[in-house]
Amino acid sequence: MALMGLHTAYGLSRIINARGPYTPLGVSRSGDDVSAAVAESLSEFFVMDELQEAADRALARFTGAEAGTVVHCTASAITLAVAAAMTGESPDRVEALPDTTGMPGAVVLPTGHAVNYGHSIVQAVRLAGAVPVAVGTEAGFTLEDVETGLARPDVACLLLVSSRLVRGASAELADAVAVAHRRGVPVVVDGAAQDFRVGELLATGADLVAISGQKYLGSPTAGLVVGRAGPVAAVRAQERGIGRAMKASKEAVIGVLAALEARQELDMAVWRQQQADKVADFVERAGAVEGVTASSVPDPTGLPFARARLVVDPAVSAMDSAALDEALRAGSPSIWAIPGRRDAEGLLFELVPLTPDEIDAILARLAELLVR
Repeated sequence: MALMGLHTAYGLSRIINARGPYTPLGVSRSGDDVSAAVAESLSEFFVMDELQEAADRALARFTGAEAGTVVHCTASAITLAVAAAMTGESPDRVEALPDTTGMPGAVVLPTGHAVNYGHSIVQAVRLAGAVPVAVGTEAGFTLEDVETGLARPDVACLLLVSSRLVRGASAELADAVAVAHRRGVPVVVDGAAQDFRVGELLATGADLVAISGQKYLGSPTAGLVVGRAGPVAAVRAQERGIGRAMKASKEAVIGVLAALEARQELDMAVWRQQQADKVADFVERAGAVEGVTASSVPDPTGLPFARARLVVDPAVSAMDSAALDEALRAGSPSIWAIPGRRDAEGLLFELVPLTPDEIDAILARLAELLVR
């Protein structure tokens, strides 16, 4: 198996993932230290409560939060954070879900924050038994919209999202959090791909912040929930209820611990420069292909790297951006980029996880497809 390789052994497609930490492509690559720790954990037994306590301490150190816990993934983290807002640590309420009789069951969510990661965050809310209450419009939301939604007597929490998928102009998250807290309503922030910015998200005053372990941290699949000690304890309490189906495995928790250690040892200044150099070189080389306009695009949420945008002129090149995207995926290896919402937006290439050979392969394929 080791000599053959997994793709050959199981008849799997080889891909180059320039789409970022995208779940249908396996999300990310783990570093050697994470892989070794996970492999060792698979042959060992652990007291899972002790593992979670170790994760609690490590997440608190890493983020500056009071507490933290590990669940199956970020989608489940949203469901469990909503559940925690409804039940607290009450065993009776935990056992009752998804029946919310006698509990506050409304979750206020800005319309433009109803993102879809492959399933809608609205469904993640409903899985807990809660009822989503949309405020604002696709064009954005105001603090007055939040006030209106929070005026209901049955509000469990305010749910906000920090993601490049958010639509419309939003009020500042910290201001929305303050509005909720004035009414005594807790706030959950979904920051799935925002581990680099988790400190900023916690600084909004949110009670719970959910981030992904397997995206840029590179752990096995895991959702990390950090924030105030009481709400985090309420999330952990869900393991005696609906959270049983969303628990973290031993290898996931060990992988998270190893990934946190690796991130803390990372020289961020050096890493940022490496990513900037990757994008600058890619933009220069791709822009040399006739008919291609290449540029560097900062992450819209403030993550510490840019992506390369390529816009193709179909009057000059052999195809437009949509056709190029399809042709890249149809080749071998299959190359996946981030498609724009309109053809004029072109394609985005996230280079963070890619090797120099993979970047060279993308550029070679671009020239092959676009040069008439």
